[in-house]
Amino acid sequence: MNYYIIAGEASGDLHASNLMKALKVEDTDAHFRFWGGDLMQAQGGELVKHYRETAFMGFVTVLKNLGKIRANFKLCEKDLLSYQPDVLILVDYPGFNLRMAKFARKHGIRVHYYISPKIWAWKEGRVKQIKVNVDRMFTIFPFETEFYKKHNYPVSFGGNPLLDAIENRPNKEESFADFTAKNQLSDLPIIALLAGSRKQEIERILPVMLDTISSFPDHQFVVAAAPSIDKAFYANIVGDRKVAFVYGQTYDLLQQSKAALVTSGTATLETALLRIPQVVCYLTGGGKLLYAIGKRLLHVKYISLVNLVMDQLIVKELIQQYCNPKDISEELTLILDNMEYRNKMLHNYQLLHEKLGGAGASARFAKMIYEDLQVHCAGSISKV
Repeated sequence: MNYYIIAGEASGDLHASNLMKALKVEDTDAHFRFWGGDLMQAQGGELVKHYRETAFMGFVTVLKNLGKIRANFKLCEKDLLSYQPDVLILVDYPGFNLRMAKFARKHGIRVHYYISPKIWAWKEGRVKQIKVNVDRMFTIFPFETEFYKKHNYPVSFGGNPLLDAIENRPNKEESFADFTAKNQLSDLPIIALLAGSRKQEIERILPVMLDTISSFPDHQFVVAAAPSIDKAFYANIVGDRKVAFVYGQTYDLLQQSKAALVTSGTATLETALLRIPQVVCYLTGGGKLLYAIGKRLLHVKYISLVNLVMDQLIVKELIQQYCNPKDISEELTLILDNMEYRNKMLHNYQLLHEKLGGAGASARFAKMIYEDLQVHCAGSISKV
């Protein structure tokens, strides 16, 4: 089979690469052409565009790059028609991928969506586009399945591929001593700081996290630095505070940490799956007014995936005015020193792991995708 895959960011590159690896097991004649990154490229096939050239985030950035965005659409449309794949597999990245779904559908190309866009949080109206233009939707969260069920659109849940990424991570057996020696850290217990990967997000949240350092003199604070952000940017924020940095080692850092301060998003789920107690910290830009508007537009009770999946408050979410050094320090003290509180969170992490379906999601999704294509191709031949 010929597979055309579009992933527009680092997380998509990770999950798509694991899917490609699993597809090669199911389909020994698999051929890939894709938009993605280094991890997908390592699986073989032709890379059309790297996500570094297509990731435009934020209203102003999008406006400045409208010409490039239009050119990318044209290139992708032309390339898709030239390749004529058996299936187009879209990985999240809704702004680009929903348009490509419509284009592919118009030209008779089968469309699979792997990792649903977060329309359950906002822009729920996009479900109409998906029902018209997507042949199969594969979901990675149980609550997503319920969301689509509500809209009378059948989907397939196969578990969460993050479990595979974490299970197969490198340095899984690395000791605390080896990790600290490698990164020139002290032997004090570590508190990890995951302040996001975008500059605006880091500028808002990291300073607040750093203001808690003085309350925990018996711990060392270590930032999981985003590979795309240079050291000078972080240095300007940190000033003379005593904090260390590690680049490209987020999982390694977390597994050696006693606790973590984490922004909302996938990082909260990764932290939970690595069994590290956490405090979720989040600040939006634009102050109280913009936050109030955003809250009205969102259709979810929680901002962290941990709480969304479990549909209850498993980890504390400190948002806006509650995201301050005093409240963060109080919650951090609880998860460090109160063993009953800490163990309850860890117990709920185990339930979360079970609810997400266990390891092997990439293989399950690959099997579903390949079997669907076999049925579809057989049906197409019988009609001829």
